[in-house]
Amino acid sequence: MNQTTRRRFLSSAAALTAGAMLAPRLFAADEAKKKVPIGVQLYSVRNELKTDFNGVIEKIGKMGFAGVEFASLMERQKKPAELRKLLDDNGLKSCGTHTPLQTLQGDALKATVDLHKQLGTTFLIIPSLPAKTLENWQTVGKQVGEIAGRLKEHGMFTGYHAHASDFKLKFEGKTAWETFFDIAGPDVIHQIDTGNTLGGGGDPVEMIRKYKGQTKSTHIKEFGGDKDAAVGEGKIDWKTYLEAYETVGGIEWYVVEYEHANPLDKIKVCLDNLRKMGR
Repeated sequence: MNQTTRRRFLSSAAALTAGAMLAPRLFAADEAKKKVPIGVQLYSVRNELKTDFNGVIEKIGKMGFAGVEFASLMERQKKPAELRKLLDDNGLKSCGTHTPLQTLQGDALKATVDLHKQLGTTFLIIPSLPAKTLENWQTVGKQVGEIAGRLKEHGMFTGYHAHASDFKLKFEGKTAWETFFDIAGPDVIHQIDTGNTLGGGGDPVEMIRKYKGQTKSTHIKEFGGDKDAAVGEGKIDWKTYLEAYETVGGIEWYVVEYEHANPLDKIKVCLDNLRKMGR
């Protein structure tokens, strides 16, 4: 074998080896992309929880959900340690809570952090804000940004959940949603609710792209078509949405929310349809 042939051989061998080494990494990255865990917001089954709390949690685990998001812990009927055990026994994690702003302020913050440590929860999402004017939204944005900074040392995050009104209300050419997040800063979770956002005339994908890396948790809710439509049965282009979440959104949890009839049946349909989409 002459020198030129030998060099070509070695170059080809190196390329094949590099390709062989790269292929598993590409495959692993693709698999990781598909493994964003899917939880369910317990507000969806709030009425069912009133009559059979443990049984409903057990059913959610058997459906194949990875976690549950608590609705302001309204449905909690047990001590945090007991609730954590119930989740553990059913293969579930606490993927977040909807936690009122006042529980994150002042002296209340320590107790809130302790509670969430017991639950194993890192996402403390504010479900609503007492803001109506431009000044209100700017002030609360600054406050929540500061809370996010204090939660960092505990490995926790706070965020805000979208409502239709956040996109209908505008100040100086910007929605209330944008006014808040522009002030709150990049450490605050941008919990887009797809149905609510579209219902207010907002564009979820545009917002996910605008606040890159902040949509660590999102509410997956259908929009359009029949009012009782589960995820995948309405008019949302889920392929585009899911790609946005997974490429620029920083998504860590998909949280299904369903607000109409037969929620226990319908949240299972939502999950099944997301699985069919490769999630």
